[in-house]
Amino acid sequence: MSESAVPSAGRLSVAPESLPTPATSMGELLFSRVKLTPAHEAFRSPTATGWDSWTWARSSERIVDLAAGFLALGLQPEQRVAIASTTRLEWIFADLAVMCAGGATTTVYPSTNSDDVAYIISDSGSRFVVAEDAKQLSKLLEQRASISGVDCVIMMDTAGVDPAVRTDEWVITLDDLAARGRTLLASDPDAVIRANDAVHSDHLATLIYTSGTTGKPKGVELTHKNWTYEGAAIDAMGLITDPLNKTHFLWLPLSHSFGKVLISAQLQLGFTTAVDGRVDKIVDNLAEIKPNFMGGAPRIFEKVYARVQSTTESEGGAKASIYHWAIGIGTQVAELTLAGKSVPFALSAQHKIADRLVLGKVRERLGGNIDFMISGSAALSKDVSMWFAAVGLPILEGYGLTETSAGACVGRLDHNWVGTVGMPFPGTEARIAEDGEILLRGDGIMRGYHNLPDATAEVLIGDGWFATGDIGEIDDDGYVRITDRKKDLVKTSGGKYIAPALIESRFKALCPILGNVIVHASGRNYATAIVTLDPDVTPGVAKAAGIDGGMAQWAASPEIDKMVRDAMTELNSGLNRWETIKDVRILPRDLSVEDGELTPSLKIKRKVVETTFADVIESMYPNS
Repeated sequence: MSESAVPSAGRLSVAPESLPTPATSMGELLFSRVKLTPAHEAFRSPTATGWDSWTWARSSERIVDLAAGFLALGLQPEQRVAIASTTRLEWIFADLAVMCAGGATTTVYPSTNSDDVAYIISDSGSRFVVAEDAKQLSKLLEQRASISGVDCVIMMDTAGVDPAVRTDEWVITLDDLAARGRTLLASDPDAVIRANDAVHSDHLATLIYTSGTTGKPKGVELTHKNWTYEGAAIDAMGLITDPLNKTHFLWLPLSHSFGKVLISAQLQLGFTTAVDGRVDKIVDNLAEIKPNFMGGAPRIFEKVYARVQSTTESEGGAKASIYHWAIGIGTQVAELTLAGKSVPFALSAQHKIADRLVLGKVRERLGGNIDFMISGSAALSKDVSMWFAAVGLPILEGYGLTETSAGACVGRLDHNWVGTVGMPFPGTEARIAEDGEILLRGDGIMRGYHNLPDATAEVLIGDGWFATGDIGEIDDDGYVRITDRKKDLVKTSGGKYIAPALIESRFKALCPILGNVIVHASGRNYATAIVTLDPDVTPGVAKAAGIDGGMAQWAASPEIDKMVRDAMTELNSGLNRWETIKDVRILPRDLSVEDGELTPSLKIKRKVVETTFADVIESMYPNS
């Protein structure tokens, strides 16, 4: 989009809340928090026997030692330090230490292959790398000749690391780094304070490489102002009341902006964060931690919904009947509540019974204390959102991109319109361009793409506006609705446009055994879909139906095929004629990051999938 395309008029959405003055830097935000609540619990991290608790004072001491360690290694202002690790407390400490020392963090997904790791480290100019374990170190050793600019690798966990690789001091540990920091502070106690005081709001804080669905990833430059603005904006919305008595569960990848922005909010508000990035432990951790709120990608909420639905269906009989009755009552109450209407006495009485028999038990399985959850990164099905609302677990759908420091819009608890992504953050404006593209403006917008001025100019289109590449609309109340990615709209041979993402999310909601759905219609005279089975839900469904084997056998099963096609028929009943799915094929395996079909954040690489399974797609167009 060119600058001339910036609209001078059109529907505009501006948040009603006023914004407090953001901190100058993330270091200032951290040290202000430590001064305010030094003895308050800041973090919890898992141990072999339970959870280790960290106060803000204890956390600050560790962060300052690490920051001084980076200064002792020679880190200069805005120089990059890459972090390649799953989500864990050491990730947060290393990141904050880098920023307090005046440097900038380059985030690296732990699932990134060695070639792409080398590209990201080289393109970012990262001088140091913090690596989680032997697996991440092996990639760096394999690519050492390609990352000659790296002076040192700092290990979080040395289990399984050959001691021989440390003989040249290229590999040290976080404890080694902290020890160097303490030595520096012994002779220069104010070293970290001076480095942090020299940081300006427009200094680089983070380089996040967008995983992208095609080509090499682009490095998004996010400043200290971007992150401190996000913290102040979340504070202004008042979503988290009484924050010092609230607990947040963080499992999201910290390599992604969604995970990172929650740390900004924590520093601003002071709540406790329990940190554990093990995805397979999410449900167990919810029951143990009993958090008040959590962020997640739609796939996590879809899995919870699908598991409860499939378990209930497999039990059948009276239990299933009571469950469906209770969800129906909960849905009626949620719809009235969301519309701002009162609940009739008779319905309220039924709701109390439904809550005691079913709804409360679902909440208890997820900890029992959740005030709300936030869904981001992709579209959340209305059916899934309404189910959570029905059981008393409101999901606020949010919207943003890496280029907007994650948060740009989010629902409000008092006006959570299902099907929208809420209103803009305080201090952010949203506008719809003439072609339907969503434009955003505010202090969360990136500085630009690293070393890519032409790509930057394509999206930073003038007067502070950022062209998101998403198609949407703004309603009369200022709520933003996403309809699709601008580049993902597909055009049939009959000239009709189809928005695959909306159809795909609806299909998954109607058929809980589905893992991934890819709608295909570009240049064709009708739409089709290829789907994968959910590896967590399908085994139980298959066992209940008496279907033996594994994923490939289930995919070929007539019973499973019927379930999918019945859901397709129901899906089609709510679509326009040109959008309806005429045929579907179940793939014999799930999609994977390793095969290049998913990005590290689990977004589908549509072109890769359509190329890999071209023969499957062609089988649904026999006359083309």
